[in-house]
Parts: sequence; C-alpha cells; structure tokens
Amino acid sequence: MDPHSFWTFSPAIVLWGLLAAAVWHDVRRRRIPNRLVFAGAVLGVLLNSLALPGVTPAGAWLALGGLAVGLGLLLPMHALKALGAGDVKLMAMVGAFLGPRATVFAVLCSLLAGGVLALAVALYQGTLRQSLVNARQLLLQGWLRAAAGEAPQLDAPAAPGGNLPYAIAIAAGTAIWLAMAAGGQA
Repeated sequence: MDPHSFWTFSPAIVLWGLLAAAVWHDVRRRRIPNRLVFAGAVLGVLLNSLALPGVTPAGAWLALGGLAVGLGLLLPMHALKALGAGDVKLMAMVGAFLGPRATVFAVLCSLLAGGVLALAVALYQGTLRQSLVNARQLLLQGWLRAAAGEAPQLDAPAAPGGNLPYAIAIAAGTAIWLAMAAGGQA
C-alpha cells in the first residue's frame, strides 16, 4: 500500500486501533490475544483487497506477502526465545496492512525502537548494569557456541535485567516507519 494514501482512509485508523488494543493487552496481561491479531490480519488483507475511496488497493497477494514477511522476520527470534509468539503474530498482522516491502522497514524500526525502549526501561528500573552484563554474556555464549559449531540458542540470564511488553516497540516502530514514509524519507 502506498504510504501516502495509507493516511487518507480507514486502514490507518483500523491499524492504530488494533495496535493500541495489542499494547493495552500486552501491558496489562503480558499477552496479545490471538483473536485480536487474527481478526486484524484478516482486516488487513480485506482492506488491501477492496477499492476504497482515496486508497489504491495493494491487493490480497501483497497483503499476504506482508503477513509472511512480518512472520518470517520475527519467527527466528521466537525460536531463540527472545520474543513471544504474540509479538511475532502482531508483526505479521502489521504486515497484512503494509505489504512486504514496508513490513521489512517496519520490522527494522520496531527492533531499533525495542532496543531504545529496553534501555530506557532498564534505566528506569535500575537494572541497566545487569542488562548490559546479560547482553555481554549472551553475545559471549553465542560466539562460543558458533565457534564450536553448535546451533544458536539463547539461555535465560541468571538475573533478569528488565522486562518490556514488546507490543509497545512494534507500535512505535510501525509509527516511525509510517511517519518516515509519509514524509517522503522512505
């Protein structure tokens, strides 16, 4: 979907509503309901398939491609236990609204937003030092496993360094990407 036309009609409103609901659930319950992301994915495909006033439809195939890209890019992080399944499904839902190309950039922006937010949360909670120790340990373990020819795996840190409902990062990253695209910077 063209980022400029995205702001002119309801797909943006629907996406923002879904993202707000996901953030609310993730913050309150630490879960993103399947019915929310599945209904959102269906709406994304439908809205991309319909000819709506002021919006050039991207088509169902591009919406499904965006869904697949969102799922595929974050699924390895779930396999490594770095993200929850709800976060992966939420990014797939976002992809159904944005299409494949924009989803790649929304994922990158979400990962950057997640890093910044994780540092802010760790600083606020007073766990920044522990978070940095954990990051160093994870990198060292990963490097040693790779050098030994083992499969990548993330072990839980001995002491937690903070906790961030990742739907916030996905919503922030999506907002950043859409703002950049609408401003012609993407």
